[in-house]
Amino acid sequence: MELVDVDAGAESGNGFLRCFGRQVKLLREAAGLTQAELGALVGYGEAQIASVEQGRRIPKPGLVADLDRVLGAGGVLVAMKGEVERARYPGFFREFARLEAEAVELHAYDVLLVNGLLQCEEYARAVFEMWRPLLDEETVEQRLGARLMRQKIFSRKPAPLMSFVIEEAALRRPLGGRRVLQCQLEQLLIVGHQRNVEIQVMPIERDEHASLAGPFTLLLAKTRRRMAYVEAQSQSIVHSDAAKVQNLEATYGVLRAQALTPKESLGWIERFLGEL
Repeated sequence: MELVDVDAGAESGNGFLRCFGRQVKLLREAAGLTQAELGALVGYGEAQIASVEQGRRIPKPGLVADLDRVLGAGGVLVAMKGEVERARYPGFFREFARLEAEAVELHAYDVLLVNGLLQCEEYARAVFEMWRPLLDEETVEQRLGARLMRQKIFSRKPAPLMSFVIEEAALRRPLGGRRVLQCQLEQLLIVGHQRNVEIQVMPIERDEHASLAGPFTLLLAKTRRRMAYVEAQSQSIVHSDAAKVQNLEATYGVLRAQALTPKESLGWIERFLGEL
């Protein structure tokens, strides 16, 4: 079992960005280029290159590849692209983001809001903009980009097997307003019709419930190791202990039995969408 502290994780990510920036600076100076000259070669301004070198800006994957090519890094910078991308996530989430991206199976139970993998862009933006303490605009954009990037999992080949149990209350909560909720429900219908994805609604009216202890995620890693992830108040735990994971797997099995079936759930979402 691993407990990840948000502040320690954030410092680790910032330290990596500073290290990446120093690498870029050393390669630039070795190539005899100024920041302005390098920026012109990769289509960015001098200030943006300076921010990357100082570890204050998270470069996009395309920029990392261009820097590697222009500076003749021979793949050194590209090799760090995955870690650079994960620096967009809050510190407490980075380890799970790595595991999630490679998962063979993923199963999640959500209580307060729609799972990040299922969120449309408008809904995700609303979630980040209402975060307290308030996030600055740059952080909102970074978090939004990272969340949408996670959704590449749906286009992976071979496709991972995924299922989601979502509380009805979370689907009725109009985060961001009515139009945003409509967008989100439409997104669920699109994703829910994929052959490798099953979405189930847990009705409010159920008089029995297997997971009053809160949300969690189960995953099967590419190494065939089974793990569980629990997150609350900017702290996270990745469970690898077999007994703990098996308990949560048993809980999830009962949750799926108590929820509406995938077909019934898509019907419920369609009807609710029609009421808005």
